[in-house]
Amino acid sequence: MMKNLLAGLIATLFVTGASAFEPFIVKDIRLDGIQRTEAGTVFSYLPIKVGDTMTNDKAAQAIKTLFATGFFKDVRIEIDGDVVIVALEERPAIAQIDFVGLKEFDKEQLTKGLKEAGFAVSRSFDRSMLERAEQELKRQYLTRGKYGVVITTTVTPLERNRVSINFNINEGDAAKIKQINIVGANSFKEKDLLALFQLQTPNWISWYTKNDQYSKQKLAADLEALRSYYLNRGYLEFNIDSTQVSISPDKKDIFITISIVEGDRYIVSSMKLAGDLILPEDEFRKAMKIKPGDVFSREMLNESTKAISDKLSAMGYAFANVNAAPELDKEKRQVAFTVFVDPGKRVYVRRINISGNTKTRDEVIRQEVRQMEGAWYDDGRVKLSRERIDKTNYFGEVNVETPPVPGTTDQVDVDIHVTEKSTGSISLGAGFSQSEKLVLSGSVSQANIFGSGKFLALQVNTGTINRTLGISYTNPYFTVDGVSQGFDAYYKKTNPTSLDYQYKTVSAGGGIRFGIPIAEKQSINFGLAIDQTKVEIDPTDPDTPTQYLRFNNEFCGSGSSTIPANLSTIPTSCTNLTLPLTVGWVSDTKDSVLSPTRGALQKANVEFALPGGDLKFYRLSYQHQRFFPVTQNMVLMLNGELGYSKGLSGQEVPFYKNFYAGGVGSVRGYDTASLGPYEIAPTTGDEVRLGGTRRVVFNAELSMPLYGFGIDKSVRWGPFFDAGQVYGDSDTQTGTCNVGGGICDQGPIRMSLGLAATWISPFGPLKFSIAQPLNDEKNDKLQVFQFQMGQTF
Repeated sequence: MMKNLLAGLIATLFVTGASAFEPFIVKDIRLDGIQRTEAGTVFSYLPIKVGDTMTNDKAAQAIKTLFATGFFKDVRIEIDGDVVIVALEERPAIAQIDFVGLKEFDKEQLTKGLKEAGFAVSRSFDRSMLERAEQELKRQYLTRGKYGVVITTTVTPLERNRVSINFNINEGDAAKIKQINIVGANSFKEKDLLALFQLQTPNWISWYTKNDQYSKQKLAADLEALRSYYLNRGYLEFNIDSTQVSISPDKKDIFITISIVEGDRYIVSSMKLAGDLILPEDEFRKAMKIKPGDVFSREMLNESTKAISDKLSAMGYAFANVNAAPELDKEKRQVAFTVFVDPGKRVYVRRINISGNTKTRDEVIRQEVRQMEGAWYDDGRVKLSRERIDKTNYFGEVNVETPPVPGTTDQVDVDIHVTEKSTGSISLGAGFSQSEKLVLSGSVSQANIFGSGKFLALQVNTGTINRTLGISYTNPYFTVDGVSQGFDAYYKKTNPTSLDYQYKTVSAGGGIRFGIPIAEKQSINFGLAIDQTKVEIDPTDPDTPTQYLRFNNEFCGSGSSTIPANLSTIPTSCTNLTLPLTVGWVSDTKDSVLSPTRGALQKANVEFALPGGDLKFYRLSYQHQRFFPVTQNMVLMLNGELGYSKGLSGQEVPFYKNFYAGGVGSVRGYDTASLGPYEIAPTTGDEVRLGGTRRVVFNAELSMPLYGFGIDKSVRWGPFFDAGQVYGDSDTQTGTCNVGGGICDQGPIRMSLGLAATWISPFGPLKFSIAQPLNDEKNDKLQVFQFQMGQTF
């Protein structure tokens, strides 16, 4: 028997001589030395098959191929007659990977990163792969500013040709930005320029923002913010000469030095138009945001060219090119621009494609699209479509692209890609007051049931006085024309007996409603409901409010609103049925549902009790809310609300249909629903808040990023001013305002000042407010601190 041994790369270099052999036909192939690797896996890589002619070149190729798999530490080919024997020595397998000293990361997070780099349990162990794994770990730590991290690796052999890998990590401290210097800044204060940066030196909130840790990406964004700041203020020749980032020898402090050249400040001398002007020149000039005599601003120039491009896009010229060419007069420090307009060909939309909606149905998204297939391309309608899809609040991100159709010059597709997000929410609220002490409230809602776009909500409110259970359902597209349909049902109990007020109310009802769009951002709503309310009182209790005594006597007793001398003749229980018809108008031009920066919201509503019910009245309400961008990151919100109600056919407005004010949503700093007329209980001297038939509320709130968070919008705060009051109907004011007699008018409008903060935390949105009443009086009920929290699912 003759055996020729061909080992490693020797076979690839020396295919003649002692190790060479004559070609022969392979009758069999045997594998020797494999333990974990399947024979089929080896044969799939082996370039030699039974029946092939075996040559020195094929033997060398087989060795190289098997080595390249990374499974084997040694590969040899032996020849025994017409049989090829492949002798293999497997690399050890990684049995386990452990980390010691790990604090900055979760073990699963690092294990996932190593796996993506090719280093994981059950993989073959390779020293080169181990080195790459160490580099990957160091890279992960560098992203957290841990420049002094030291990683020591121990490889422990185990039985059955396995190894255990242990990474001993000394993380060290994260390097902090010690200093940021801007060299060459003469026109602006350095501290004002540094305020533009995300990167900051350590401050009180750095533990959360991590903005005191160096990031190449953040620095690039900060440099662009600096460049924009100068270019938007006339410094056309502004330039960043160099950026130096250095670290201290102990790898704990980072120093950033930015050298800039400001240049001169330029004034715009003229704005000319050239090219194919398919519209009168005046139409284009009206769209320009920058005029001759203005200080040069790159932002205004870009808005001008974009406005012209948008005007052309609205006419179907999707690929219009609008470019501004400058001519500098350095002596006069002036710049003249020539705006070249090339509309290109007019195009139409071939197809609208939707992707990324793993849960939401296609038609739910298409319902919001205002650009039609087969129609001329309209950039305004495409943007409006994106805005409407975003306003559904079903998606975390909405991207729209308009790629040209290959092989054509007059067609585009509209590609809409969405990223699904959790549309269910659980919210919890709590407040402290002098009356109810701790008040808890909560709600559960699902805004996109099974991807259908329909809304379902369950609301629960529990306290020592008020308890509410409500359910609401809405189909925003009951018809293809956008008519919405909804159903509501509720059950509410009011029991203030803990405050020695001997009355209770139980209300139950439900209704149906429709919304009809009359414009792109306006709609009219109609609703019809049924409500049954039972009022239980103790007429003989001296603390029972006179308003409740009159109500039970009028509707379930003698029919008169005058309180009889014998209180025992007043029914203790009174149940009434109401059929309210509601008509409303809504106009919503806000640019965002969650964080609006501009636009307005207006609501007008009329509620009328239809004949057939026991009660006859009407209620009017109006709200106007407007948002103004004060600066790039600061928004002013103004809100005004009015309410008015009146009884019909000689009846009073039911007390449970009164308006209320005070607390969250109206006048912070005052207890919930505590403003307005009240009665003084004879025995306890406490005030019973009654609500009223007229309501006025005004709010002004400034919202901005919290100091230390840079431009991060997840934490915002700002001062607010609230004002409001509720008034009763003068026709129902009886008696003198004192203990045991008469309804007290609370007087002038109440006002408060305070601070509010919102944090979109990992646990859900948290809202806090602290308010100081400005003109509270002796009998006012105050609630200085309030908070709300919620969680999405």
